[in-house]
Formats: sequence, C-alpha cells, structure tokens
Amino acid sequence: MNVVASAPAHVAWSVSWRRALPVVALTFVGFALTLRVFYPGVMTYDAWYVHSYIANGPANDWQSPLMTALWAVIDPLAPGAPSMFVLIAATYWAGFAVLGLALARRSAWLGPAALVLALTPPAFVFVGIIWRDMLLAAAWLLAAALAFLVAGRRGPWRVAAQALALAFLCFGFLLRPNALFAAPILAAYIVWPERFDLKRVALLYVPAAVTLALMVPLVYYQLLGAKRANPLHSIFVFDLAGITHFTGTNQFPVTWSADEEAMLVGPCYRAGDWDDYWTRQPCLFVMKKLEGEKIFGSQALWEAWLRALVAHPLAYAEHRIAVTWNFLTGRTLTLWTLDIAHPDQTVFADNAWFMGLKSLHDGLYPTPLFRAGTWLLVCVLWCALGWRRRATPSGAFLLGVCGSAVVYVATFLPAGVASDFRYVLPAVLGALAGLVVLAARDRASADYAAAGADSSTTR
Repeated sequence: MNVVASAPAHVAWSVSWRRALPVVALTFVGFALTLRVFYPGVMTYDAWYVHSYIANGPANDWQSPLMTALWAVIDPLAPGAPSMFVLIAATYWAGFAVLGLALARRSAWLGPAALVLALTPPAFVFVGIIWRDMLLAAAWLLAAALAFLVAGRRGPWRVAAQALALAFLCFGFLLRPNALFAAPILAAYIVWPERFDLKRVALLYVPAAVTLALMVPLVYYQLLGAKRANPLHSIFVFDLAGITHFTGTNQFPVTWSADEEAMLVGPCYRAGDWDDYWTRQPCLFVMKKLEGEKIFGSQALWEAWLRALVAHPLAYAEHRIAVTWNFLTGRTLTLWTLDIAHPDQTVFADNAWFMGLKSLHDGLYPTPLFRAGTWLLVCVLWCALGWRRRATPSGAFLLGVCGSAVVYVATFLPAGVASDFRYVLPAVLGALAGLVVLAARDRASADYAAAGADSSTTR
C-alpha cells in the first residue's frame, strides 16, 4: 500500500527529489558561502580560553568544559579555530536543511525558503564567530528540526531521530547550563512533536529539569574533571555593585577607600557588563580586592548578596530592570571584529567577503534587527499564533521552539551579567524557523497519528 496515498491530504511522509534537490543545493551553497566569508573562523577571547585548556587543562566551569573536550577531539583535523568553526557552521546548516526537507513535504517553496532565511544577517553574521552561544542555538534548532521531520511517524526511524534530537538538546544545555529552565519545554516538544499539550509539558518539566541539573556535575566534574571557578559569583558581584550604585552605600563585604567607594557609587556602574569590575579600568580594583581577600568564591560573598537583596529589594529591582532593558533595547555587542592576536587590527581585513558582510552589518546595526528585544517579541508573537494551532505539528513546533527561546532569554533577567546580542541567538533562530513553519498548513494531530500508525503497518 502506498503510504503517501493513504495519509491525509496534508500529511506526506516522503519528499520527492524535485522538492528535496533545491533544499540540498541551497544547503551546500550556504555552507560554501559561510566558508568563503569566515574561514578559518573568528576567534574570540572566550574561544581562546576554551581552546587553551586543551593543552593547559584541566578546563574550568567558567566556560563549558564539554566544549573544550569536544574541541580536543576535532582539533587535530584542523588545529585552532577552523575545526570548531566548521563544526558550528555544519550544525547551523544541518538544522536549516532538516527543517527545509520537512517543510518541502508540505510545500514546494517553504523548504527552499527556510534555507534563504538562514542568510538573514542577525543570524548569519554569527555563524563564523566561535562562541558557544551560536553552537547552542544551532544544536537546538537541529534538535527541533529532527522532531518536526518525524512528527506523525512511527517505528525505529522516529525513535532514532528523537534520541538524536534529545542528544543535541543535552549538548546545547551543557554548553550553557543557564538554559536549565528552557530545555524541558523543548524536550517535551521532541518527545511529543504532533501536538503541544500543557499537561504533558507540566508532567515532564520537573523530572527533565532535575535530570539536566544532575547532568552538569556528572559531566563537568566527574567525567571531564573540570575545576570549579565559581561563575555564579559573577552574578553576586554584579548585583552587589548595582545595589551599591542605586542605594549609594557599599554592599560588598569589604571596606573601600573613600575614592573607591565614590567610584562604585558613581562612574563604575553601567547596566551592561560585569567585566567593568574585572577586566577594565578604572574599576579593576573591585575584583582585585575581592580575589586578594579571598572573598570571591567564598560564602561571605553569597551571604552579602542575600543580605543586600533582603535589605534593598527596590534597588535590586532597579538594577535588574536596567540590565534587562539595556540587553533588550540597547546597542550591544554583535559582530566580533577584533583580531585578538593583534588587538589594534580588524580581523580578516584582507577578506573582501567578510568586510562586505561587516558593511552590511554596520548598516543594519542601528535598526531593530540587531536589538535582542525584537526577536524576543517575535518569539512571543509566534507562541501566541501557535497556541491556536497547538494540536498540529506546526503549532507544536512554534510553541516548543519559540517557547523555550522565550524562557531562555527570560533567564537573563535575574542572571544576566552582560548584554551581548549573542545571548538571544536561540530566539533569532527560533523566530526565523517559526516564520516558515507558521506558513505550513497541517491537519490536527489525530490525522498524523492515524497516518503514522498506518505507515508503520504497511511498510
């Protein structure tokens, strides 16, 4: 019996080569363009630290030890930036390719449209920059696309695709554990891609979150032997600095000179980046003293943070609102152009393709396209539209992908210590993927279940 013929009109489990060919061709064109523009990859300071642990390990938990371990495996293939750059680019294009093939079953133009959207500047300009944020966003897109591809199917191929999707989900989470509260939403979608059911999500949420939370110490410290560097304490320092600024009184468990305290209350504070207290003048004295007196990483810093929150909740709220507003609406760091080997130079200045992309980026930078809040709002809108279609695979995709992206970005309200645009990349990719999925037309999940059951018994 012909499976495609037996399925409902809008449920075609196979895609003809005529529809698949443009998707595959555009994938290779996009990947080749990425190599031409960015090769050998833009090394950032974060990436340099991650890579340096390969030779000078063990890695610490400030960056992702898993990224270091993975880079150590692939580094011999193309030492340095190229190996990680190619992996990020391949994951990115694989995610859009799988999504494109899934959409090509429904429409001749939606599949290629997904690949074209992959070239949208707020997404594409980051593909060649070695940041774990890009790899996280690409891995989660690929995970969601795999689930979307097998929605309604039954049998071993579905199980294999879902298992692989969950592996990409866990991989992305281990790159940035602050994704803990967003990951269970995407996990629920991967497990049940035909429809989005709040009861199912609620039942899965806590067990999934607990499992993921336990995975961090198991992988980071037991399997990879990472050193503890107390990354959470950066939040305490930033919050204490913010409360000090808004109250006008010192909240740190140390004593400052009169000049230092005046600096803390006044010019040191910017609602954008805690690095102002760590790596930049004129406020390096903050972390210098906290580390020198062994306060950073100690219980004393945690206790001072807790006391400050209890005593000055309004000042804390002012600080966190200012940080979030700057993150969502401010002109934040986007395209990385600094050559870290020669800080006075622009990276790839002799690459006309990269410089052309930089010119395009610079022209678009003042627009809403490079504001984090734009993509958060688009994801919220897609969730609202997807809710009406939650009983279909396309609606489930919108809610699972964009819903998890909204929660992920929301975690930066209480936990953000910087305002880089890269932190919103899961929402950028989710919004772009959601745009083409929104155009797909599906029947209710009952039709998919019926067709999937039929296909499993007639193969």
